[in-house]
Amino acid sequence: MSIEAEVVESDVPARLDALPWARFHTLVIAALGVTWVLDGLEVTLAGAVSGALKESPALHLTDTQVGMTASAYLAGAVLGALMFGWLADLFGRKRLFFVTLGVYIAGTAMSAGSPDFLLFALSRFVTGAGIGGEYAAINSAIQELIPARYRGRTDLAVNGSFWVGAALGAIGSSVLLEPGRLPPDMGWRAAFGIGAALGIVILFLRRLLPESPRWLLLHGRHEEAERVASRVEREVLDHSAPLVAHPRVRLRPRGRAASFVDLARCLFSLYPRRAVLGLALMTAQAFCYNAIFFTYALVLGRFYDVAPEDVGLYLLPFAVSNFLGPLLLGPWFDTWGRRAMISMTYVLSGLLLALTALLFVEGLLGAATQTLAWTFVFFFASAAASSAYLTVSESFPVEVRALAIAFFYAVGTGIGGIGAPWLFGALIGTGEPAAIASGYALGAVMMIGAGIVALRLGVDAERKPLEAVARPLSSAD
Repeated sequence: MSIEAEVVESDVPARLDALPWARFHTLVIAALGVTWVLDGLEVTLAGAVSGALKESPALHLTDTQVGMTASAYLAGAVLGALMFGWLADLFGRKRLFFVTLGVYIAGTAMSAGSPDFLLFALSRFVTGAGIGGEYAAINSAIQELIPARYRGRTDLAVNGSFWVGAALGAIGSSVLLEPGRLPPDMGWRAAFGIGAALGIVILFLRRLLPESPRWLLLHGRHEEAERVASRVEREVLDHSAPLVAHPRVRLRPRGRAASFVDLARCLFSLYPRRAVLGLALMTAQAFCYNAIFFTYALVLGRFYDVAPEDVGLYLLPFAVSNFLGPLLLGPWFDTWGRRAMISMTYVLSGLLLALTALLFVEGLLGAATQTLAWTFVFFFASAAASSAYLTVSESFPVEVRALAIAFFYAVGTGIGGIGAPWLFGALIGTGEPAAIASGYALGAVMMIGAGIVALRLGVDAERKPLEAVARPLSSAD
């Protein structure tokens, strides 16, 4: 009998969803959620040290080259997400944990040692490839291991931890770039070395995590899935309590990995409305964030005369607000619901960004008040951006989950993100406030438009098992 002819019945997914929060789930978040911390660290360092990169005796980058290195990072993230997302569905989540993190460590270490612009841009590309791959493998694993009733708030908090990395990058860059602390061309190199050191520590922590039981079931390894679920239950449950019957799923294990053909079937045949929704959300948040954040230091330096070593001090309150947004608003995504909260956060952040653009072009903002304005905008925009990743990771079948995350990240970032830092770098280079404000206005329109799309096409996935939100392609029913 071929593996496709077999039918496996299992209550493992329902048992995982029924678990209370426990130390195991905290370990999952600590070992896997660090992906966002690393990305926040990298993006913040790239922005905070942009002034130092321009003054570096070795690199001596122009404003346009700073924007190009940011675009190289995002281009690497796009290609890395697609390649490693496919591999995560083929070989499993756990194997890719180590590969993608290893690529990231190599890339950020290369960034620290780069002698010229070309090698620095290549290093940023490699670093981005590792981070993009992490998004696909890690987000799918978190979705599959966290109980359904906690999935929304957990996913938002994990995505919001990007800003923990941003805060670390802001503090580290301020210390390392302080004049006289290190030789002129060493501060920014030491800053990038922080990421490599943190990545090496996380490699050891990930050894404690199991493979996703849902992925194991789909690939005919139901005995392994049962062992993983039982191990988690032994750590979590009170076994003196009476046994509870859980719903069972019936699956035909796959003899092959999901392909781009399977993904296309999901996007264009089974769930076209969800595909439009995911594309709108990911594109808008990618443009808004990458345009503003990658050029944050350039705006502070060009228009407000903020010294490179002081940029981190302005990034810190911005990072705190971005972390608190998903953390404080996250529970509402599980209670009030996905559709209402996603549309509200997108539209509100777009309106606030439009107001900021108006104040900026009128010359009514200083360095402190500009930072305060961005802080208000991104309290809501951070929750909105995090909800985009939540939406694309829970709205499609488990067989193509990592590939779907990779696809939407790649397309959304490709459309809304790769060109944004270059565009804003060029706009800043003009020295005209009206040019920068026009870019902010474009970001505001995209966020408001995505919020309207979410209101019309949103998926009411709150507190539902993943198999109920999107039926597995391998379902035998």
